[in-house]
Amino acid sequence: MSLRSISSGILRTPNSAFVNLLDYPFQPNYIDLSNPGSIGDGKTKLRLHYLDEGNQSSPETILLLHGEPSWSYLYRHFIPKLKQYRVIAVDLIGFGKSDKPTNKNDYTYQRHVNWIREFIENLNLNNITLFCQDWGSLIGLQLVGTNGVGDRFARVVAANGGLPTGDGKISKGFIQWLDFASQQTEMDVGRVIKSGVVKDMKQEEIDAYNAPFPNEQYQAGALVFPLLVPITPENPSSEYNRQAWKNLKNFNRPFLTLFSDSDPITAGLDKILQSMIPGAKNQSHTTITDAGHFLQEDKPHEIVEHLIKFIKDNPLILARL
Repeated sequence: MSLRSISSGILRTPNSAFVNLLDYPFQPNYIDLSNPGSIGDGKTKLRLHYLDEGNQSSPETILLLHGEPSWSYLYRHFIPKLKQYRVIAVDLIGFGKSDKPTNKNDYTYQRHVNWIREFIENLNLNNITLFCQDWGSLIGLQLVGTNGVGDRFARVVAANGGLPTGDGKISKGFIQWLDFASQQTEMDVGRVIKSGVVKDMKQEEIDAYNAPFPNEQYQAGALVFPLLVPITPENPSSEYNRQAWKNLKNFNRPFLTLFSDSDPITAGLDKILQSMIPGAKNQSHTTITDAGHFLQEDKPHEIVEHLIKFIKDNPLILARL
């Protein structure tokens, strides 16, 4: 498939790559986000894709944030079960149907945080229940801990993710993933997803995870994301996360962890979140059994049941106190 260039240094996966994806019947939505001035020609705005499903009149908004190297396809089984709420699933810049800068240097942690903040503010999302996993947690939890935008979150569910500052120990599983990712010049994304899932995946599902990336030139984000995780104290984003933690340590709104039992990358981070965030007290934290890093693939229906119960057990009027 030939390159589809939006401007110098920005690619957009052709729509033909997403035709007839298994279990993904959702209508696309797009929003243009600001260009920090150095991507492509410095003027072209970046188009972000998102799904906006369910009950548009609901006072509740569920925001689903994916990680590396997946996209909103990861939440295809969540969305129909949550139709009583407004459900939004984003494709991060560089992933899914969103635009893909081709220069790895165009991807930074803080740019992704700023883009999702801009998205939330432009859509004026409030009363948000955040479900975040992997990089969705690195981005989402920093936003929850950020003055101003953090007030828009009523509840948080963290699944196989955290908010590292580089001051603590890094798991052996993540170091192994980092070593692998740093050596790649192209990535078999479908195979990576499959390796982080316990169940057998259909070939059509594996193909759907590869769909956003017709060739390696579309993969700059997927290749560089592991290298952006702050694993040293002097990382440029470490201080942002330290500041966010100051607010998270006073976050009294409901906070739930749903971690899997078979993820060597994030194992143990749930205990840290539970111990440090006040809103995590007295919640029904659950370990999802027989599930890998991408637990949304392994146990989507079970996770949704926990998510709905969490919302009902913590009514919005109480969550906003």
